[in-house]
Amino acid sequence: TSLMKKTFKNKGVATIEELREICIESGVKMIGCQMTMDVFGFDKDQFVDGVDIGGAASFLEFAADADITLFV
Repeated sequence: TSLMKKTFKNKGVATIEELREICIESGVKMIGCQMTMDVFGFDKDQFVDGVDIGGAASFLEFAADADITLFV
């Protein structure tokens, strides 16, 4: 939202785009939730490049071998 962007800027916080770029440069793997996409009617083409789509089983399989995970 515009309020969020303005607040981030005023507080000197990196933008969502900047944070995403840092994640990409750091090798972060982003997995969009297939069930949530289905519930809200989202298509993969509505997501930014670099987001894989998977269900809970896909996430758990990846997370089992990861050093760090963040489920949002």
